[in-house]
Amino acid sequence: MTNFQVYRKTLSFSFLSTVVNLFALAALGGCTAGGFIIADKYFDRALIGLAIGFAIGVILCIVISIFGSNPIKAAQISMMVKGVTEDELPKNTLSTGFKELNGRFGKITAFFVITNAIKGIFRQIGHGFTRLTSTLGGNVGSNVGSAIDSAVQTVIEYLCDCCLGWVLYRKEENSFKAACEGSVIFFKHGKTLARNVGRIFGIGLLSLIVIGGAVMGISYAIFLQFPAAFASLANEIAAAAARGSVDIPAWLTNPNILSIAIAGIGALVIWSMFHSVFIRPFILVGVLRNFMAAGIADIPTEADLNDLASKSPRFAKLQSKAE
Repeated sequence: MTNFQVYRKTLSFSFLSTVVNLFALAALGGCTAGGFIIADKYFDRALIGLAIGFAIGVILCIVISIFGSNPIKAAQISMMVKGVTEDELPKNTLSTGFKELNGRFGKITAFFVITNAIKGIFRQIGHGFTRLTSTLGGNVGSNVGSAIDSAVQTVIEYLCDCCLGWVLYRKEENSFKAACEGSVIFFKHGKTLARNVGRIFGIGLLSLIVIGGAVMGISYAIFLQFPAAFASLANEIAAAAARGSVDIPAWLTNPNILSIAIAGIGALVIWSMFHSVFIRPFILVGVLRNFMAAGIADIPTEADLNDLASKSPRFAKLQSKAE
């Protein structure tokens, strides 16, 4: 099966994730608006109510992500692994994917805990670049280091998904040990897996330009139909800043620039959601194929695990849980 065929056969998980994400956004928006309306009507503390409602909404989003999005993600990756390793997928990938998790949800939940430990190991690489370039190049070096750090964190997210795929593939192994094996695969085959970097950032940038640009353009065109609303909003911001004697950027009180900024922010949010649900899985299939091929061809041994443990205290701590 080609990468696109695997992606197309597992697209049903992306649609299901969209429903969950929309539900989470509705919860966030409803709580925020509800807090604002209730506090404004009964306590005359609209901004406080807005903040409280937003905080409650964020908590609900986290809960929905843990109990809704994570199982969907794990089931989708399980089918991707099956597609790239067995070169075939069942007709009903959605139900089969969740059946793969039956009786092993605790194992998958444990993996998402393990993921944080793996991220800690990998993140040291990016933070090390930031500190080094900052020391060598001052503010310019710090900015370069921060850019590298952000890029590394993006790659780490894909590596963690690949580790999850390896855990699902190595069904007979303890999940902690399988996660350790996944880390070793990355460090042993870094050069081979580096070919994925171009795919990750190239497709990501293209989707940002096409999807984000289109959404921003459409949003701005709609906003142009309501000039009075943005003029009122700009005046409210200016008045609030004056009352609190707070210095704010000039663009916040300019209706035209404010509408462009809001359109841009909205486009970035919508692109991020669309990219993570529909574009990122396509990229992941290719990354996962290379990762699984490298791992299957050279399954990490105890010696490999011990070697990495001797170099990373965090990895050693993770490995101890597998014993």
